[in-house]
Amino acid sequence: MTLAAHLRFPKVPLSNGLQIPILGLGTSHDGGFSHDAIVYALTECGVCHIDTAKRYGCEEKLGKAIIESGIPRSDLWVTNKLWPGDYGYKAAKKACLDSCSQMRLHHFDLYLMHWPESLQSCNCSNREMRAETWRALEELYQEGVCRAIGVSNFQVQHLEELKEDCSVVPHVNQVEYHPFQQSNQLMGYCRREGIVFEGYSPLAKGQVLRNPTVLQIAEKYGHTPAQICIRWSIQNGVVTIPKSTKKKRIRENCQVFGFQLEESDMATLGSLHDGRHVTWDSTHVE
Repeated sequence: MTLAAHLRFPKVPLSNGLQIPILGLGTSHDGGFSHDAIVYALTECGVCHIDTAKRYGCEEKLGKAIIESGIPRSDLWVTNKLWPGDYGYKAAKKACLDSCSQMRLHHFDLYLMHWPESLQSCNCSNREMRAETWRALEELYQEGVCRAIGVSNFQVQHLEELKEDCSVVPHVNQVEYHPFQQSNQLMGYCRREGIVFEGYSPLAKGQVLRNPTVLQIAEKYGHTPAQICIRWSIQNGVVTIPKSTKKKRIRENCQVFGFQLEESDMATLGSLHDGRHVTWDSTHVE
């Protein structure tokens, strides 16, 4: 029996009533895509949540892998992201529709603004550009092209401004999240505002796997360091997006629902926060 036959990932409700699977599989650029790994994840591991972005350059390949998997579209959750080079009302709408076409999809389940700063040259502030771009996402949402809309790497300031300038509060904010980078203030804000908190890089690009505390807890539970960190993130209620192109690792990363970390171990992992970023740091963006 495949892992997929008995795995049903828990889901987290969005403010609009949709349910997003709490565990997904991320893709990335620079070798971060494998056709066989995607098909394996969908057909053998129970994965039904795929996260990608135009920036990663694998939209067309990912679309083909989804079709080859044979999984009904209605059973999948597909997230894509708008690159800051496509910000602005007209450019954003075109980019989203182009991404749908590249992936041979009629809609995205979630569409995110990838970064709070625009790469477009214009005579306006970042805040004004974010608001103009978000207006395009709101229309895509109203039109059904995007079933939910959100942001990525946004800080409290950016979210507050967007709330003042627009009508739809983001359904999701996806940021870097792992034991070394926990953003608890941002998480608290999102939860108060009804914004689902989603975390990428849950293994801190492998850095947590060598941490003595993580290794000790992994030994205690008889699970791998990766499973401990993913479980910690999920147990904190965070929608978690690990990335891998290796079948063995994907399977391992999915086997995190059959055990629970004790509160003392959750607290110990929580104490590892040191503020480091392994990806982009948006705290400086105005």
